[in-house]
Amino acid sequence: MKDNAGLPKEKIGRSPRVVVVGSLNLDMVTQMEKVPAAGETVMGEQLHLLPGGKGANQAVAAARLGASVSVVGMVGEDEFGHRLLDELAKSGVDNSSVQRLPEVRTGVASIWLDGEDNRIVVVPGANAHLTAERIEALEVQALLREADVVLLQLEIPLAAAQRAAETAAQAGAVVVLNPAPVPAGGIPAALLSTASAITPNRSELAVLSGCAAAEQAALGRAMAELAETAGAAVVTTLGAQGAAYVGAPEPDAPAGEPAIAAAHRVRAVDTTGAGDCFSAALAVALGEGAALADAVQFALAASALAVTKLGAQEGMPTRAEVEAFQAAAQA
Repeated sequence: MKDNAGLPKEKIGRSPRVVVVGSLNLDMVTQMEKVPAAGETVMGEQLHLLPGGKGANQAVAAARLGASVSVVGMVGEDEFGHRLLDELAKSGVDNSSVQRLPEVRTGVASIWLDGEDNRIVVVPGANAHLTAERIEALEVQALLREADVVLLQLEIPLAAAQRAAETAAQAGAVVVLNPAPVPAGGIPAALLSTASAITPNRSELAVLSGCAAAEQAALGRAMAELAETAGAAVVTTLGAQGAAYVGAPEPDAPAGEPAIAAAHRVRAVDTTGAGDCFSAALAVALGEGAALADAVQFALAASALAVTKLGAQEGMPTRAEVEAFQAAAQA
């Protein structure tokens, strides 16, 4: 990545101002031994109602890692919405730009955990009402223009994400785009081109690049394709294999070969928030002026700790925990 991902040098060396534009959901987490096949009924072990949503998860993660964080989003004027706002406040996140809508319900995610993996269905609810017009509001525009880093995901309408990214990029902020979920029609080039860094998982990378990404050689081609299309760094999460990363290509030059950073070995309890923690930690590190390789290592350590507890937000580690974990891993 060039010039610390575009972050003005005079801002490096202090806690970054991070604005997260994204979703807030109430997670209904069911733990079970096995996921049912079509037509099959299985007995679940436990049901948990937990705060979630990719935007809220990333906001909490960034705040616990030491950033000054504000979140822009939508909830319903209901019990779930009130709970989500309370949880953000408890984590030190500024929630004053989250609107409450009386006519719709707060978003909900149904999450199945079978001990090894997760399956998620999201009903967006109020999140679907986060429009580009809302991003144009004076207080939201001011937040975005003052941010060092703007972190985006796609559980909200594309138009809102694109308008937020445009404002942030024009103001010189680092824009980290977590392209999850990838919309059926893909992501507009205009949105991709505003990003400083894009953080897909392997399946999202395959959709965005149009290249299969199962094998190592194919992974490199897919990442190069996306990096060259967006003019951005690409950091692909690979689950237990770690992450692959490639810097933003120079003008009129091809992207380089991706480097691989290994994952940490931990006992996973709940992988739901791992990707959100990774993107948030990467954003915080880049906002502090870290080199891409160092930011990836920090994000891998944070996301490893995140999977050791139940609940996407409950598992988000503090800065002290991540630094101690990294020190122990290097000892």
